[in-house]
Amino acid sequence: MFTGIVEELGEVVAIEPLPDASRLTVRGPVVTADAGHGDSIAVNGVCLTVVDNTGGTFTADVMAETLRRSSLGSLEVGSPVNLERAVRVSDRLGGHVVQGHVDGTGVLLQVSPDEHWTVVRLSLPEGLGRYVVEKGSITVDGISLTVSALGGDWFEVSLIPTTLGLTTLGRKGPGDAVNLEVDILAKHVEKLLQAGVGPGSPGATS
Repeated sequence: MFTGIVEELGEVVAIEPLPDASRLTVRGPVVTADAGHGDSIAVNGVCLTVVDNTGGTFTADVMAETLRRSSLGSLEVGSPVNLERAVRVSDRLGGHVVQGHVDGTGVLLQVSPDEHWTVVRLSLPEGLGRYVVEKGSITVDGISLTVSALGGDWFEVSLIPTTLGLTTLGRKGPGDAVNLEVDILAKHVEKLLQAGVGPGSPGATS
């Protein structure tokens, strides 16, 4: 589990194609400082498992399903990536509950700079809009953000200079793809309502 607070802007240093997968090597001295084999690190919001950790870089295998459902398949050597280690139970929850399981990819539609912040509009894939609410949380490329405006097939977030400077969003422009993960709590609530779980129902407890 993660919180969507990016610890480091890393860099892809190698990509090795494999049958139905890809092996990704990323430079990230902060997140690899205490990483071991089998640990989880989120790369642009995708939870990956460390298979090797050497000299400030780590390697992870990315299965074909992940490449298809996320923007990791479009990464190139030299691409910047947002990195976050899995949260400890004792850590502060600075963002919101993030699983690192991407629900889909959106496209950056518009960037509107202002004096103290920048408004970014992104597309919402079909089927995800019902989980997104104004002032609610959403994860964009692994960054926990607050929805500042919402349309039928788009949403907006307002970014401070620190977020732009320390994450990939400061380097993206219109047409670029981003990984999206909606709030897992919304999906659980939807499933419970569809199942008819409530006061007096067979699955309810007092």
